[in-house]
Amino acid sequence: MSYRQPGTVLTDHLFAVPLDHSRPDGEQIEVFAREVVAADKAEADLPWLLFLQGGPGFGAQRPEGRESWLDRALNDYRVLLLDQRGTGRSTPATRQTLARLGPVSTRKSGQVQADYLTHFRADSIVLDAELIRRELTGDRPWSVLGQSFGGFCTVTYLSFAPHGIREAFITGGLPGLLVTADDVYRRIYPTVAGKNAAHYDRYPCDVEQARRVARYLSDHQVRLPDGAPLSVQAFQSLGMMLGQSTGSHALHYLLEAPFAGDELSDAFLYAIQHKLSFAAAPLYALLHEASYAQAVATRWSAQRIRSEFAEFDPGPALDDDPASPGAAPLLFTGEMIYPWMIDADPVLRPLREAADLLAGRDDWPPLYDPSRLAANDVPVAAAVYYDDMYVDRETSMRTAQAIRGLRTWVTSEYDHDGLRVSAGAVLDRLIKMCRGNA
Repeated sequence: MSYRQPGTVLTDHLFAVPLDHSRPDGEQIEVFAREVVAADKAEADLPWLLFLQGGPGFGAQRPEGRESWLDRALNDYRVLLLDQRGTGRSTPATRQTLARLGPVSTRKSGQVQADYLTHFRADSIVLDAELIRRELTGDRPWSVLGQSFGGFCTVTYLSFAPHGIREAFITGGLPGLLVTADDVYRRIYPTVAGKNAAHYDRYPCDVEQARRVARYLSDHQVRLPDGAPLSVQAFQSLGMMLGQSTGSHALHYLLEAPFAGDELSDAFLYAIQHKLSFAAAPLYALLHEASYAQAVATRWSAQRIRSEFAEFDPGPALDDDPASPGAAPLLFTGEMIYPWMIDADPVLRPLREAADLLAGRDDWPPLYDPSRLAANDVPVAAAVYYDDMYVDRETSMRTAQAIRGLRTWVTSEYDHDGLRVSAGAVLDRLIKMCRGNA
């Protein structure tokens, strides 16, 4: 089905792919993708650009005309916005659909669910993309743009199916090729602490506001409108916002007036719920740590490694005399998934057994092939954000050096969402780099 928006023509596609690509004749699922082309080039024979969304577990953006990076891309390409398996309009993987695999109350059903979810990582996404590419392009290679986790997928693509890629652009998404989840969090926690310090320097009044909310939560049982408990640690997880270009400002405005009299206001609680719920992307919580896993079990890495960074313990912020000039600030956490999140969120709670089994799994296949990447001959350009709170810069640079011919642009001009907020400037520079024009 095709339809029009201002300046664009969009076409919806559904593809049948194997759940398990090692069993191509086995169970099939659907993958949805939306084709976008400039209205004045709708009949042109343009090269394809596959967009791999950040995540894991989020559907591709829903465009409204020629917006953001898409405006730049449509000058040269016919763009395919892929709802990675399990997301968006692709066959969903949620508490409702996973419940149909067996009664949620039994360990056996948890194992079935966990086994099913192992097929929703980058390796399967890349194999989906290859089936789709051959169907759409007649087996011609296409260009790939990977944002964040989409960049991880792009490196997997370069590892196992480089013949399918004409050129690759990566924004904030160069993964560690051999690092473990523990390695990731040991590098990321200090970065998150630095983002907290920068936020409180910008908005010093937020130090006491955050402590006041935390003290209230420590002394009261508070529930969000969806019934999920709002604990101190849940409040701390709002720090996820600090890695975005406007995240510090958004957090400040959230803390501006959290109380109605002596209670937390309804407006505040509804705003918190919107930030903390995984209803829109349950796979993000279930597979986030698994996206780093190769052979070694993650064992709830973010929770374990957090104990090595005492500054994230809320205790001192709750106990110190607020009048004391040396009172400890409450530190917000970042892009970490903790086991209590599964218990707290109504959309995840039925999947706790599966989540635990995934965290304990130690037979994950490799996601990257260092030897293939060392021999890479696909033009690749990557934006590495100097202060990226989600993907460690030094790890990214080691990976960049390990991929033959990859060119990096290291910048502090943008945060992790530079692709989205730069009005096409980030993508334009990467295109020029791949073509030797920058």
